[in-house]
Amino acid sequence: MLSFAEPPRSVCILRLSAIGDACHVVPIVRTLQQAWPGTQLTWIIGKAEARLMSLIEGVEFIIVDKRADAAARRARHALLRGRSFDVLLHMQLALRASLLAHRVRAGIKLGFDRARAREMQWLFTNARIAARTRQHVLDSFFGFTESLGISQRVLRWDLPLPPAAQDYAARLIPDGQPTLIVSPCSSHPLRNWLPERYAAVAEHAAGALGMRVILAGGPSTLEREVGARIEKLCRLPVVNQIGKDTLPELLALLGRARALLTPDSGPAHMGTMAGTPVIGLYAATNPARSGPYLSGRWCVDAYPQAARTFRGVEPDELPWTHKIEEPGVMALIGVDQVTARLDELLGSAP
Repeated sequence: MLSFAEPPRSVCILRLSAIGDACHVVPIVRTLQQAWPGTQLTWIIGKAEARLMSLIEGVEFIIVDKRADAAARRARHALLRGRSFDVLLHMQLALRASLLAHRVRAGIKLGFDRARAREMQWLFTNARIAARTRQHVLDSFFGFTESLGISQRVLRWDLPLPPAAQDYAARLIPDGQPTLIVSPCSSHPLRNWLPERYAAVAEHAAGALGMRVILAGGPSTLEREVGARIEKLCRLPVVNQIGKDTLPELLALLGRARALLTPDSGPAHMGTMAGTPVIGLYAATNPARSGPYLSGRWCVDAYPQAARTFRGVEPDELPWTHKIEEPGVMALIGVDQVTARLDELLGSAP
């Protein structure tokens, strides 16, 4: 554990992507703000993630665009050359992030312990968090604040949403009718459930449970095609908003919903930010490591079955970060399993 006679004047957080992991950084920011209110916080972040996280008050953002041209990269490097921080929290394992960390001047460069410091991250740090095994991603991030001597965890994900985002959500969910948001796609296609099964759950939600059903997601071709397929297969009306909202608008929409149905995806963690129960669909990945932090009760966990079916081993025999991204793996999750979770959730206290 590091020792400070007084709080550092400046702390730089390096976590570029993806949106789910950026959501996990928010409680780290809130923890630092509460423990060290006078410390200047800077977050080096990806361009897409900054569209949401830049709403956090009291944080300076340095935005990294992976597609930026050489001139833009030189300008960013020049900005970093003129800066110095007391502490760098190097919270990303990708080599490209470590190459960026190399350009950040900081007295302390804190990274993961050697066992978890994949892609040679350990070469780019001079201090390491305590070694731990089989932790949720957010718990591993809290290893950084613990190494700074901050024992308390602040589980706050609140962002001050702009009025336009709140108005957007209020137009789509204007009253007290319970609403199910379905965000059907991950950025990894083999983590996606089947459109016909989403449609069956949507029918159950709209018919048996009297819920409003809204489809949400990004503007990619895959997401639009999946959304259109669900809409066509569902025999009851759904509202298809895929590709029609911004990240702040989606977060506001989630905040007014009763539940979110999604695979292992960024929106799963946005649901946690919004305080909305998440019915997460997990077979390709392990929800104990990367599931929605406060919704383990509601997730459908077919990862153990996938380990036995596709790897011939028990899940505890697989490396903690192992993914079973195989064709057909998500078909291990049945409609009845999901509707049972939704029935139970609707019967619980809001």
